[in-house]
Amino acid sequence: MLKIRNLETYYQEVIEAIRGVSLEVKEKSIVCVLGANGAGKTTLLRTISRLLDDDQPKKGTMEFLGERIERKNPREIVRLGISLVPEGREIFPEMTVSEHLKLGAILRRDSEGVKEDWKKVVDHFPILGKRSGQRAETLSGGEQQMLAIGRALMARPKLLLLDEPSLGLAPLLVQEIFRIIKDIHAEGRAILLVEQNAHMALDAAQYGYVLENGRIVLSGSSQELAQNEDVKEFYLGMKVKTSVKGYRRYKKKKKWR
Repeated sequence: MLKIRNLETYYQEVIEAIRGVSLEVKEKSIVCVLGANGAGKTTLLRTISRLLDDDQPKKGTMEFLGERIERKNPREIVRLGISLVPEGREIFPEMTVSEHLKLGAILRRDSEGVKEDWKKVVDHFPILGKRSGQRAETLSGGEQQMLAIGRALMARPKLLLLDEPSLGLAPLLVQEIFRIIKDIHAEGRAILLVEQNAHMALDAAQYGYVLENGRIVLSGSSQELAQNEDVKEFYLGMKVKTSVKGYRRYKKKKKWR
């Protein structure tokens, strides 16, 4: 479905944020990208969505459903079937829940399909139906995250990009968001998930990549990554007492290169 090869993205023409990244998202799959703050995860999703400068990416190819997209504009990306749920939600405080969902469907002309998807979104997030007339700024953090996901779903994407959906949420809400992510996937939609909560990400995904300093340093099935000693130590919170020593050992040996 999505094939990325040797992607290179720069900020301000000199800062290389994505360095030769290659990855693939197959149809009806969940693929996760793990990595620390500053690893390049958000930049990767924004590159796919073409939300950076017009000349980014500098190098490499992005192919979606057999069509090259690295020079498409954001509107064309959405029309092709890719929707992004951005980090931090990026909702508009003074707009109502209903207005946000209508905004998500702004490029569509199939009114009956929009009504169907509106019902699906409300089925996933009943609270949005109850608060359709409320301004987004009155919603809790978890409700705002639901709204951001619902807005993206209104475009009827074939591929949903999720950037840190658990960010800032209480543990019970994180579990609820990931339950809904699995439900959305069960409908046949592919998902590319960027997430610092490695436990939840690997539980939801079938395949994953580890991104460090803009490079893919490890990839494999979610089960393989969950059993990898370095992933256990640096992302799953195991062997905490030896993490500094282990990190130095990893740097010295460059085990993931």
